[in-house]
Order: sequence, then C-alpha cells, then structure tokens
Amino acid sequence: MAKRAPTNAELEILRVLWQRGASTVRDVHESLDHARPVGYTTVLKLLQIMVEKGLVRRDASARSHVYTAVASQEATRRRLVADLVRRVFGGSRLGLVLHALESTPATGPELEQIRRLLDEKNGGRI
Repeated sequence: MAKRAPTNAELEILRVLWQRGASTVRDVHESLDHARPVGYTTVLKLLQIMVEKGLVRRDASARSHVYTAVASQEATRRRLVADLVRRVFGGSRLGLVLHALESTPATGPELEQIRRLLDEKNGGRI
C-alpha cells in the first residue's frame, strides 16, 4: 500500500488504470486527453512520481513500459475516506455522513440504498 495519498492528478491517472487495467503512458495520456488536454511528458512524470510513492508498479520488460495500480479502487477509497474522517471530522463517521447528506441532497434511490445498508448493518432491527 502506498505511504502517501494520491494528489488529484494522480487520482485521475489511477481511475484510468482501474478502468483500463495495465496501460502504457500513451494509453493513459490518450484517456486523460479526452477529458481535458494534458501533455504526454506530464503524464510520464506523474507516473514516475507515482512509482516512487508506491501508487503504481512499472513493468519495464517490454519496449513500452506498462503501469498498473498497486491498490484497488475500493482499497484506495477506504483509505482516503478513513483519512478524511480522521483529519476533518475528528474520527466521527456520523459527522462525515451528516455533512455529506446536508451539503448535497441525496436522490430517492440513494436514500433507499442508504436505508438498506443501515438495515443490513443493524441486522434488520429498527
């Protein structure tokens, strides 16, 4: 697992790697460039930094180096949310949930999914 949290730009690259799987710099660059213009050398430099940070692994056995995410998307999300809860909400999961629901209204289907999850966590008890 990586020691340092990914920056926003690194998260964009990780999303590409999670979606596409193992990818070359060119693959990542093309995927990112569709969303917003970004330089090839910028993507290369970010991937090199991400290797140093332990966020991605580089396979240099082929002519074009291939990069893969070290941690899964779910593991990364869990780690980032846990860090957010600790740093911003003083460890209060309730604080995070209440703030999230107050700041951006949830849709009906989202609220239903939240209810199902709460029921599941509560063992069906009210």
